[in-house]
Amino acid sequence: MNQKAGSEQAYRYSTRIGIYRYRLLAFALLLVVLAVVALLAGRYPSAGIANPLHLLEDALFAKVVLNVRLPRILLAITGGASLAAAGFVFQMLFANPLVEPGFLGVSQGAAFGAAAAITLFGFSALAVQVSASLFGLLALATSYWLAKRFRFGGWILRLVLSGIAVGAMFSAGLSIIKLVADPTTSLQDITFWMMGGLWNSTWKTAWSVMPVMWTALTVLFAIRWRINLLSLDERTAHAIGISVSREKSLVLFVATIATTAIISVAGLIGWVGLIIPHLARRLFGADARFALPG
Repeated sequence: MNQKAGSEQAYRYSTRIGIYRYRLLAFALLLVVLAVVALLAGRYPSAGIANPLHLLEDALFAKVVLNVRLPRILLAITGGASLAAAGFVFQMLFANPLVEPGFLGVSQGAAFGAAAAITLFGFSALAVQVSASLFGLLALATSYWLAKRFRFGGWILRLVLSGIAVGAMFSAGLSIIKLVADPTTSLQDITFWMMGGLWNSTWKTAWSVMPVMWTALTVLFAIRWRINLLSLDERTAHAIGISVSREKSLVLFVATIATTAIISVAGLIGWVGLIIPHLARRLFGADARFALPG
């Protein structure tokens, strides 16, 4: 009887794996199709989707596609994947479906850094990118420091409270910067950056952050089976030999690095890190081994 039950369970598992693989392949093909359409769609050489053969005939069109549209599309795909993966990791580790990648004050810290750079140096892409990245990481480090200082509750509870406090602090700082910023120049640039977008992305911008996001995604993909274990109760995880605090800190740090990278060049992007993980779980299940690649 046990052998029969085991065989049925193995059959259901293999069937589920097959379904997930087909779904993953289908979405990968859909992504490729949409990327190609985005490359060819626009106002030049004519409104609508251009003929791919124009790339060989029109040098200006080739430059528009390769130097303007392609880096934006690659950044959009990589950044979206980073935010979605980070959101999935945060929701798994915090056991909260409403958590998103900026939960530890990272988004507020990055926004503060960008606003400070715009006010001090003007709308310089490099200054904004560096400042947003540094202050995003500073927000993460401050959240960890405060969580270590608290002596009550579990590690996750302390980290959540610290993230809320740090986020509120940087939000207050951002309000002060907007209050003193020049309303005719800096304030408009700050508001424009906070709206989010890839309008000024170039190959230089893309290559400055994409390797960071690729590395973070590779690490999360490699340890996705550990994320399942880290989502267990802390006592259970300790019982099977996991250093919960250390490994959770490492995973959250990697996810935050990916989030900070895309925020530094694209501004504040909402909903991707919150909604996409729910769709991934709906299509591929709650197992991180399948949902994270999806």
